[in-house]
Amino acid sequence: MTYRTAIKLNENIVGLLCYPGFWLTGVLFLLIENNNKFVRFHALQSFLTFLPLSLLVFLIGWLPFVGWLLADFVGFMALFLMLILAIQAYRGLKFRLPYVGNIAYNYIYK
Repeated sequence: MTYRTAIKLNENIVGLLCYPGFWLTGVLFLLIENNNKFVRFHALQSFLTFLPLSLLVFLIGWLPFVGWLLADFVGFMALFLMLILAIQAYRGLKFRLPYVGNIAYNYIYK
């Protein structure tokens, strides 16, 4: 069963779209989507996950000598995490990350 969203797409596709822009698309879909809890969960999880990761990569990049190397490694891991979360959202799953996913789930569904 597929459910429609505010932008007239299926919820699993919009859930997937919450992740490719990292935290920016999370904020965008939190503002656009008011009724679909599945999309709001993935948008909030994207925002709560990738905003701190983006700040971490930025701060690590300022470290002398090894900062760029470490920032590239953390950025690559963030990209890998984004792909996993996007695939899980497309499958229609509410895949929760250990800490951030529970916060997003409790905020949206309770």
